[in-house]
Amino acid sequence: MSGESAGRRPEAGDADAGAGAPLHHRVPDLGALELLLAVARLGSLGRAARAQGITQPAASSRIRSMERQLGVALVERSPRGSRLTEAGALVTDWARRVVEAAEAFDAGTQALRGRRDSRLRVVASMTIAEYLLPGWLIALRTQRPGTAVSLAAGNTRDVADRLLAGAADLGFVEGLDVPAGLDGAVIGHDRLVVVAAPSHPWTRRRTELTAAELAATPLILRERGSGTRQVLDAALAGAGGLAAPLLELASTTAVKSAVVSEAAPSVLSELAVREELTARRLVEVPVRGLRLGRELRAVWRVGQRPVGPARDLLGLTRGAP
Repeated sequence: MSGESAGRRPEAGDADAGAGAPLHHRVPDLGALELLLAVARLGSLGRAARAQGITQPAASSRIRSMERQLGVALVERSPRGSRLTEAGALVTDWARRVVEAAEAFDAGTQALRGRRDSRLRVVASMTIAEYLLPGWLIALRTQRPGTAVSLAAGNTRDVADRLLAGAADLGFVEGLDVPAGLDGAVIGHDRLVVVAAPSHPWTRRRTELTAAELAATPLILRERGSGTRQVLDAALAGAGGLAAPLLELASTTAVKSAVVSEAAPSVLSELAVREELTARRLVEVPVRGLRLGRELRAVWRVGQRPVGPARDLLGLTRGAP
């Protein structure tokens, strides 16, 4: 390296104190080791610096820092270039093995990421699974065409069980809070509405329905454990609690069909009945003083925040209703 001064030669006392210090204090980082290998290969600190994409002063400073850390001189500088000292040749041989091991480590972790990113297992409560996830998954397909996605639908309890059992990577729920053992993030909001067939007497009322009247009426409802039922139970707890349901069904589609057939009213997600309300197959019945809003959440196991395709899907949910 032309014109450079080696400065004071490193001494053993310059090295970090002894084997008791943490390894990362005693062993140079990969960037420094790669630079040393480049010097050995190219015979010039300047050419090694260019190969590593750094300036020559930065490369010189890094070599000096490594020499101080190890307590030995590694490179001799002269007008004809740079060559390794005897200690430098030994360190370079060891550095080559470390870098090769790091390359193997990197290849292995890339393979793990590739295997992880090749599939995405999603589990969601019924409303989100039926009315929101299809659009999100289509958008994800354009970002990650090589990722195979599976979707399981169930109630909030099912979502929690599958995530906790490691059978899903990301879940979506509509209940009041995050199930035990899970972390989550609010991605949107929804509202439950009371609906009835157009011929039902409630649709011709001149006054709003009261919470007590709703609570006392046998309804067609989703099963216990669903987010819809959880929110409704909590909302009507102060009005005496829900009467025994006329029917309990595990599918929002089945509930809607039963209500349309004039069996009884129900309380369902506004997302789920939007089309039926527009077509007047169902009619919304106003209820006085009853709050039926709820948060839509993405959930995952505690300590396992979404990565890869799960993180990308989570990003696509921003702006949900």
